[in-house]
Formats: sequence, structure tokens, C-alpha cells
Amino acid sequence: MERVGFVGLGMMGQPMAMNLVAKGCLLTSLDAANVSLEGAEAVPDAATLAKECRLIILMLPDSRAVDAVMSALLPELSEGSLILDMGSSEPGETRRWAKALAGRSCSIVDAPVSGSVPKARGGNLAIMVGGADTDFTRAEPVLRMMGEAIIRTGEVGSAHAMKALNNYVYAAGLMAVSEAAQMAETQGLDLGIFAQVLNASSGRNIASETKLAQEITSRRYAGGFQLGLMRKDLETAGGIAAAAGAEAPLLALLRTRWSAALSEFGPRADNTEIHRFITAKAKP
Repeated sequence: MERVGFVGLGMMGQPMAMNLVAKGCLLTSLDAANVSLEGAEAVPDAATLAKECRLIILMLPDSRAVDAVMSALLPELSEGSLILDMGSSEPGETRRWAKALAGRSCSIVDAPVSGSVPKARGGNLAIMVGGADTDFTRAEPVLRMMGEAIIRTGEVGSAHAMKALNNYVYAAGLMAVSEAAQMAETQGLDLGIFAQVLNASSGRNIASETKLAQEITSRRYAGGFQLGLMRKDLETAGGIAAAAGAEAPLLALLRTRWSAALSEFGPRADNTEIHRFITAKAKP
């Protein structure tokens, strides 16, 4: 197996990289905060990484971070290098980088992940993959070290688009669960029983299953996904809506609500704190 470069050892990136090392992958890492990983060789900059690795994974928070790293990587990449962008980047930016890489006989696959930190630790993430068949064939063995469900989505950029739209649907479910929980409490209803009702009935969704009892009812608010990242994904979905000429009024509402919560709590607040925001804004 070829040596793999890994950029971004954050909350999700570190356990993903640890799975690669544990499963025998030769790994070279680069992290802006100088986080090191046992079993991996660390390098000081992107240029060094590009010279050592022809398959490089990016697990970065947004397209701005990707742009900074790619601008440093691109001049140093060897012919035939493959980039796997596993963060939640903007589809248009992914397609732009695909063209730039093609000019150097290199390529990119967008492979965003869905799942929590525990799933990243367990190596059973869902991974959407956009890109050429030959690039997917090359990337698949590495992706399967980190993910359980590998879903081909189409051409480059398609996976990043689907990830943003997926997170829009998730945000809608979380908003509905949070609003319903706030109303249930004002009625004196037992939220533990309400969670059971939802999860045995037609209101069931991933937020009711994994966030209501665990994070919202308990007021723990530690679901493992930052509020700022969700707002960023909703903005990406908004860009897709604009390009499609879609009105998407529900998406517009979610963008407004998440932006307001972001202003109040900051980008590093947990995503489930949208419930705290809703509760605070409710009339007494």
C-alpha cells in the first residue's frame, strides 16, 4: 500500500487517522495545531507532505481551509497524485480544484463523511464519494479502513453537494425535535416518554433517536458537532438552492435560526444547543 498523507487531526480527523495506522497504513500527518499521532510520521508543511505522498487526505473544516492547504500542495504534487477531500467543502470549490489538479495530471475525489466521533473511532462512518471510477478504485481500500457504508454519488463535487443537502435535512429534524421538546415541557410532559413516543412513531428521525434523550433532555449539549459547522453546511445548501433557482423556504428559515444561534453562542457551541436557543427565545 502506498504511503498516505493526512491533513487535519481534529475531532473527527484524529480518530480516522488512528484507524488508518491501526490497520497497517503508512501515514504521514500534517496538522495546523501540531497535533501528533503515534505511529505516523509528522511533517512541518504541505510542501514536504506533497513530496512524500501521492495520496493525500484532507479532513478540514471548510473550503477556506482547503484552499490554503491546496495552494501550498499544488506546486509540489507529483504527477498522478490523488487528493481525497473528506471534509464538507463547497461543491463549486471542489470542481474548481479538480480543474486545477487536472492541469498537473493529478485528481481529486470528494469523500465527505457522515457520523459521530464514536463512529469515526470505530471505523464505521458513512462515506459519500464523488469522482472518476479509476480514482475511486485507488481510494477505496483506504476509505474502507475508515468507513462502513461507501456510497458512490457521481462526478466530482456530487458527494459534497449531497453531504450539504443531507445536513440540511438533519437540521430540519433537529429543529423540529427541539421545538417539540420545548413545547412538551411547557405542557408538563415527560421528555423521556416523549422520546419513546417519537422513536416508536412516525416522528422518528436521527435527532429524536440520538439527540433528544442523550443531549437535549439532559441539557448536556455535547453531541460532537459544532454549531458553526452546521451553519456552514446550511449556507452551502443555500448556495445549491440559489444555483437551482429553488425557493426552499424551510432552508431559508433554518439558515436564519442557526445564524442567530451562532451570534449568541459562538461557532464552537454544540449543534444541539439550538434547543437552548429555542427555549431561551420562547415566551414565558
